[in-house]
Amino acid sequence: MKFKIVFVILIAALNIYSQEVVDKIAAIVDNEIVLKSEVDYQVKIISAQKKIDPSTPGLEKQVLNTMIDDKLAYAQAQLDSIEVSDDEVNNRVNYQIQYFEQQYGSKEKVEQIYGMSIEKIKRQLEDPIRKQLMVQKLEEKKFGGVSATALEVQKFFDTYKDSIGVIPEKVKIAHIFIVPKASDKMKEIYRKKADAILDSIKHGADFAEMAKKYSEDPGSASAGGDLGWVGKGVFYPEFEAAAFALKPGELSNVVESPVGFHIIQMIERRGDKIHVRHILIKIKTGDDADLKTIELLSNLRDSVINGKGKFSDYAKKYSNDKESAPFGGDLGTFYLNQLDASMLDIVSKLKVGEISFPKRVDYGKGYYGYHIVLLENRIPQHQANLSTDYNEIQKLADQFKKQNKYQAWIESLKNKIYWKILL
Repeated sequence: MKFKIVFVILIAALNIYSQEVVDKIAAIVDNEIVLKSEVDYQVKIISAQKKIDPSTPGLEKQVLNTMIDDKLAYAQAQLDSIEVSDDEVNNRVNYQIQYFEQQYGSKEKVEQIYGMSIEKIKRQLEDPIRKQLMVQKLEEKKFGGVSATALEVQKFFDTYKDSIGVIPEKVKIAHIFIVPKASDKMKEIYRKKADAILDSIKHGADFAEMAKKYSEDPGSASAGGDLGWVGKGVFYPEFEAAAFALKPGELSNVVESPVGFHIIQMIERRGDKIHVRHILIKIKTGDDADLKTIELLSNLRDSVINGKGKFSDYAKKYSNDKESAPFGGDLGTFYLNQLDASMLDIVSKLKVGEISFPKRVDYGKGYYGYHIVLLENRIPQHQANLSTDYNEIQKLADQFKKQNKYQAWIESLKNKIYWKILL
């Protein structure tokens, strides 16, 4: 299955929608058209990525064929009645807008670049994103379970080992991550603040205005605390239990979760999905909590070094990383270029079997912790081989098999769905 550059497609869509010139039709696929300007834009992007001349022979044809394949897949998704919910579209649209804002620096800059408001950009994105999600669902349904057998992995490696070439240096790492805990005295200070806000709302203060003024959730405060439509399994259990117990218009009491104190209001409910808003008051820990966390991690490090305990056992007992703690803090094996700057700085100074000193880790505004890192193994750069790199080679073989099945499927669609190139 071919890899799709989602952002390139959507940025192209915005550029096409904003055009005011007469465009040529490059191809027709079922009830869809491919515009010449769309093809030209994709050629421009791909040539820039690959650092090749846009007029390279065959490039335009290759791009057009790929776009036709996408339209064929969408036509089949319609025939198969693949459904995408409004929530799925809205979530992807919002994610796309966040990406634009990160890329260009601000909402205002995005509006300036595309010559339209954020709301209009969202409306322009809805149709291409809905189509894209439909195709993704269909492809996942048809090819998600495709994987190469051991024999196929061996055959793939024998055929393409020269193309795979050199495998970069890899490291296997584990960590113990601890979030500083606020004292009971500090928690009480912030609970009283949340209580006071709740009391104000009960006495007539506007919830949205209070959220804009006091909420410390950067993702929802500017929207009056609105969290949109969500299903179960998205929020912290404590938050979710309180939210799903509310009736439309009802306020919760102050609810504590791992990130702080919440005031929740139910806006609307549809079956298993709820539309709520909240005000978050974060619990600040203070310097004393940081020092205690660093001291605990230092003691754990010393205990492992002195043979008084195993790193994996301490990770299971103390680590606040819920994903890695049950597995002894195991983070997995990574190429060096996959590590962020902070982790790379730690790992590059360790020998196999060594443990780093405690270091602060920031996970967004206001959320942080400290961790110690164990370098379990270091695999130097080397020529690819099945014994050392089987997992990576298997992934390549899986992708190769999916791609072949995908192309065969597209060819079958060409025999039953109308399409024509007009260039």
